[in-house]
Amino acid sequence: MAGTSKNSKRTQTTIIKVGANESGKLPPQAQELEDSVLGALMIEKDAYGTVADLLRPEVFYKDQNRVIYEAIRELAAKDQPIDLMTVGEKLKSQGTLEKAGGVVYLAELTRRVSSTAHLRYHAEIISKKATARDVIALAAQIEEMGYDETQDVDELMQTAEAGIFEISQRSQKRDVTQIDPVIEEAFMRMEKAAKNTGSISGIPSGFHALDKITSGWQSPDLVIIAARPAMGKTAFVLSMAKHMAVDREIPTAIFSLEMSNVQLVNRLIMNVCELEGEKIKTGKMSKEDAKRLNTKINIMKGKPLYLDDTPSLSIFELRSKARKLVREHGVQIIIIDYLQLMNAQGTSFGSREQEVSIISRGLKGLAKELDIPIIALSQLNRGVEARQGVEGKTPQLSDLRESGAIEQDADMVCFIHRPEYYHLYNDDKTGKDLRGLAQIIVAKHRNGATDSIWLRFRGKYAKFQNEDEAVDPDEQNSVMPMADDNNSVTFQSSMNTMGEDLSQFNL
Repeated sequence: MAGTSKNSKRTQTTIIKVGANESGKLPPQAQELEDSVLGALMIEKDAYGTVADLLRPEVFYKDQNRVIYEAIRELAAKDQPIDLMTVGEKLKSQGTLEKAGGVVYLAELTRRVSSTAHLRYHAEIISKKATARDVIALAAQIEEMGYDETQDVDELMQTAEAGIFEISQRSQKRDVTQIDPVIEEAFMRMEKAAKNTGSISGIPSGFHALDKITSGWQSPDLVIIAARPAMGKTAFVLSMAKHMAVDREIPTAIFSLEMSNVQLVNRLIMNVCELEGEKIKTGKMSKEDAKRLNTKINIMKGKPLYLDDTPSLSIFELRSKARKLVREHGVQIIIIDYLQLMNAQGTSFGSREQEVSIISRGLKGLAKELDIPIIALSQLNRGVEARQGVEGKTPQLSDLRESGAIEQDADMVCFIHRPEYYHLYNDDKTGKDLRGLAQIIVAKHRNGATDSIWLRFRGKYAKFQNEDEAVDPDEQNSVMPMADDNNSVTFQSSMNTMGEDLSQFNL
C-alpha cells in the first residue's frame, strides 16, 4: 500500500495499512480464505511451493495471519518442515506466538481445512484483495494531497503514477509457459527475418558494419551507448534516427533530457542539410547553403520522429509516455539522451548507485513490456582520461559511470571512441589514419559476438556515416569559417529571395 514522504525533493514510497473508512466500509478482504490457506500450508507437505510466488506477509489482512505466514516463510527458506508443531515452535522462539493467536488458534486453522485442491486459486483471491486495498490506500492519499493547496500538482501527478506503477509491479505474475508456443513464436520470427533482404532482422541503424554485428537493433533489447563528453553521443543517435525515421519511416521517439527540442532539431538540420552549427545559430549563410536548406529540410516534414525534452525525466513518466507513443503512434524504437539525467522519483533509494540501478532495471523492464529496443546514452567516468596511449584511451566496461547495474541490465553495451580527440592520429599496429574516424566498440552483446567497427565522424555537421561513404577530402572536423560578406546573406533574406518563408517549416 503506497504513501509518500518528502526526502531531498524526491518522493519515497512507504507501506501503510488500510482500516475501515469514514463511510464504515471495510476494505476488501477474504479472512476465511486466509485461514484456509494457512491451515493447508500446515497440513500439506508441499503446499508452500504452490503459493510462494503469490503471497507475501503483507497481503494478509488479519495481523495474526501475517505473523503466522512470516514464520512459515522463514521455515521454508531454511528448507525445514512446515506443520502445526514446527510453526508453533518457530513462533515461540521468536516471541510472537501470543501475537499470532497462540497454539489454540493454530490448531483451529488446521481443523478448518476441508481440502487443499483449490489452494492456488484461494491464494490468488487473497492477493487480489490486497491489491485492491493498496489501490484504495493510494487513492485516499492522492485525494488528501489534492486538497492540500500547498501541494505541487506535478509532484501530485508523479506520486499517483509512481504509486500505481509500484502496485502493478508487485501484482504482476507470469505463468510458467510450456515450450511449444515459444518454439512457434521463435520460428515465426525466423521466418520473418528470412524474408528480409540481407541479414538485418531488427531495426537497421544505417551503419552497415554495425548492423552486420547486431543484425539491427533487436526487441526487446536495452542498448547502452556510452562515451566521454564530446565524443558525439547525440550526433551518433541523431544520425541513426535520421536513417530510421526520415529515410525508412520507422516510428522513432527521442527523449532528450539535455537539449531542448529546438536544439535537437537544429542538430538534425545540420546533419540532414550538411550545414555548420554556427550558420544555423546566426542565420547567416551563402545562397548555396540556403538553397540546400530549403531543399533538404522538407524531407524531414511529416516523418514519424517524436521528440520529448522533459528535463529530469523520471522512469515512471517515461513508462507512461512510452506506452502512449507505442499505442497511438506505433513507435518501434526509443532513444534516451541520457541515462544519468533521469531520476527514480517515487521510489525509495539510499544512494545514487541504487537510483541508477532502479532506472536501468526499469528501462529493461519497459523494453520487455513494449517489446521494442530501447537505446540509452550513458556517460563514462574519468578513468579513460588518466590512461595513456591508443589502447589506454579505449573505453572499457569498468569505465561506465555507476557501472554495476547498467552493465548487468544492458543486453548490449557500445562505446564511441574518437582517437583524434586525444591527438592520436595513427594506429601504430595497423598504420591506419585515424583522423576523422570514430570507433564503435561493441563491448557486451548478450545475444551475439563482440567486435568493433570504424565510422566517419563529420563534426561540423554533427554527423556519423559509413567509412566508405565519400566526403570532401579537404573537409576538416572543426567548424568552418563563415562565408565573407560578398557571398553571404542572412537566413531570412535568403528565404525571401527564393519566395519562401521560415514559418512553413513548422520547426
